[in-house]
Amino acid sequence: MSLAPPSYCFVAFPPCTKDGLVVVGKNSARPRDEVQEIVYFAAATHDVGCKTECTYISIDQVSKTNAVALSRPSWVWGAEMGANEHGVFITSGALSTKEPASETEALLGMDLVRLGLERGSTAKEALDVIVSLLEEHGQGGNYYEDGSSCHAFQTAYLIVDRKEAWLLETIGKYWAAEKITEGMKCICNQLSLTTKIDAEHPELRSFAESQGWWTANTEFNFSQVFSQAEHHSDCCPVRESLGKQDGNITVQTMIDILRDKDNGICVDSESFLTTASMVSVLPQNLSSPCIHFFTGTPDPSRSVFKPFIFVDDVKLVPKVQSPSFGNDDPVKKIPRFQEKPDRRHDLYKAHEWAGSVTEDDQEKSQNLRRTMLDLERQGLEAMESIITSSEIFNPSEVEDLFYDCVDTEIKFFK
Repeated sequence: MSLAPPSYCFVAFPPCTKDGLVVVGKNSARPRDEVQEIVYFAAATHDVGCKTECTYISIDQVSKTNAVALSRPSWVWGAEMGANEHGVFITSGALSTKEPASETEALLGMDLVRLGLERGSTAKEALDVIVSLLEEHGQGGNYYEDGSSCHAFQTAYLIVDRKEAWLLETIGKYWAAEKITEGMKCICNQLSLTTKIDAEHPELRSFAESQGWWTANTEFNFSQVFSQAEHHSDCCPVRESLGKQDGNITVQTMIDILRDKDNGICVDSESFLTTASMVSVLPQNLSSPCIHFFTGTPDPSRSVFKPFIFVDDVKLVPKVQSPSFGNDDPVKKIPRFQEKPDRRHDLYKAHEWAGSVTEDDQEKSQNLRRTMLDLERQGLEAMESIITSSEIFNPSEVEDLFYDCVDTEIKFFK
């Protein structure tokens, strides 16, 4: 059975956070050589009866889809993490459980992240979208761009809006979810639901009983029922880090935690690397915009968190989008993944080049890091002023925001 990469995702609610903000952070640990791109899709209407082509299968399209911004492995249709125009954030994490994941191609967990964002205007709506599609189409297929072996997983999701979060964990078509409105929550590639279950598949418990994993006269603890014994533990070092900042958690707090290599939150191992990171700020004050910070490059300790705000005329950023190979893409050919094309985008290449030229020059490396952190700090301060301002937010002022940040970062790398 494949080993799930140790990605970390966490959310904090007021009063644990400052200024009435809901703050979410995610590190995406994936195979070391995989490229993640940042893509934006505008809200759209669709003809009756049309299909949407996901990574492996096509499903019925809905009449209207929301605008979404996604961080995704560049060969995938869906996303590792992302947000929509209504202030909904979703991410997924791979799980290994007693029930083996299906290798049969269906929807990937990453596809369901995008589908939830495109079709749900609240966290609960997105949850309902995901579980409905999960029950209808199932989940399965290769989680990696690997033609020699199929790496299949069950999936956990963290679905967050300005008011609440839902932790959703899935076992095939079966699922359970917990509603969160206060405190802090961390997910890290192990089952974490226990006895507090606020919604579940109607046949979940009978399925567990049929497998001999639970008996009806005992307490139903989701993690204990479905976890592989050797993998069931309290796995989240983020919890301690967040606890030290209780009442004072900010965007900077989340970014600092995502950069933590000593505790393994920022992954840099022989097989896996944190290939992209994201932090979202969801103000409970509806007059303030939600702000989403993307890296689009590997290793958050060497990357800049750049702000993105949904506005009608947002400027597209080709420099963080990977090349498109159309029907010649190895992901679309059967058998799949027989070759690996160069999927690097301009920002990835600039980041890679900067890493190579500073690797053996400590002074140059430190100077570049100071420059990057200064750029990031300017963005954080500008975004804080938008959130805390008493003036009416002017969308036209941020149409070029993400574009300008990426452009400036590339210039610094060169």
